[in-house]
Amino acid sequence: MWSVSRIAASAAIFLLAACTTPTPPVVVVPKPVLKPKVALALGGGAAKGFAHVGVIRVLEQNGIVPDIITGTSAGSIVGAIYASGVDGEALRYRALRINESDLRDFTFSTSGFLKGEKLAAMVNQQVDGKKIEQLSRRFGAVVTDLDSGARVVLKSGDTGTAVRASAAIPNVFQPVTINGRRYVDGGLTSPVPVIAAREMGADIVIAVDISAKPTGKSALGFLSLLDQSLNIMSQAALTQELKQANVTLRPRVLHIGSADFDERGAAMLEGEKVAREGLPVIRQAIERWATARSAAK
Repeated sequence: MWSVSRIAASAAIFLLAACTTPTPPVVVVPKPVLKPKVALALGGGAAKGFAHVGVIRVLEQNGIVPDIITGTSAGSIVGAIYASGVDGEALRYRALRINESDLRDFTFSTSGFLKGEKLAAMVNQQVDGKKIEQLSRRFGAVVTDLDSGARVVLKSGDTGTAVRASAAIPNVFQPVTINGRRYVDGGLTSPVPVIAAREMGADIVIAVDISAKPTGKSALGFLSLLDQSLNIMSQAALTQELKQANVTLRPRVLHIGSADFDERGAAMLEGEKVAREGLPVIRQAIERWATARSAAK
């Protein structure tokens, strides 16, 4: 038989065991995935700019959607429409239906034979009349101040007017006056607007360079000659811009003339090709950024 003391001791042990707080399960909180701010810097190049559409389409298909878009000249046209909130497929659909004649508004002037008003109207229609600051993605149109020669990034105001100024090739389009300042093509000071993207807070910049390079062959046609002349003058600026890009994509579109709208399909395909080729490098750049950020914490 159990003694009273043994019964009391057993009861005490039982009560202590019953009152012991169980060890809570260890909850593993996953580390937040670090995501960089990705920017797409789209360069100028007249009709070669349709290549930008192909680049955007492939990047989107592979989960790379930019937070910031900067554009120069033709790049500003594509960039503004994309920044309004359309996806890559819709952008391609719209690009195939742009009528070149809808962009021509000839005028007799010593400062340019195209006004650019039709271009501005087309862009505003494509972005549903939104101002730059109302676009779905952050957007900057790069222009050149005609009087000071300074690079300027337009990040607010009328979208069509900003794009018109960014694409105002000297002696082709008339200069565009905004808030009392006269602006012309951004390609003169920023052929591929990488620095503008950095200034707008980009961690990773994907540059798309479609500028014509001197090849030793004679450029044919007025616009092609002018395009190549402007690119020769802006080579130093281009070099400085691309130094600050994480990845530079160069669609093979140099055979396409500046006014070759009929080659838009081919230009888009070249953009798609170079984007697919560049995917591994882009992903590596994003991974390196995330690793460096994690190590810094």
